[in-house]
Amino acid sequence: MSSYSSSLNDAEWAVVEILLNELLPKKKQTCPQKWGYRLLFDAMLYQLKNGCNWAELPKDFPPYSTVYWHYKQWRATGVIDKLMPL
Repeated sequence: MSSYSSSLNDAEWAVVEILLNELLPKKKQTCPQKWGYRLLFDAMLYQLKNGCNWAELPKDFPPYSTVYWHYKQWRATGVIDKLMPL
């Protein structure tokens, strides 16, 4: 994946990853997750920073519908609000 100005570096991701593991609701996983949280979060940051439509996310991110679905879920559970003050 390409690095964008909105992408987190490894040290930043280490902090966010710990917080995500604490904040995300625990779910029973019936199958392996196709996209990692880092890639999903970087895609969300790209969209938020650039203000583009979700459908205009670069193709090296997961499908925009997947990114948007996770964004809506994380926003509804308060995860986004708790992460953004960082």
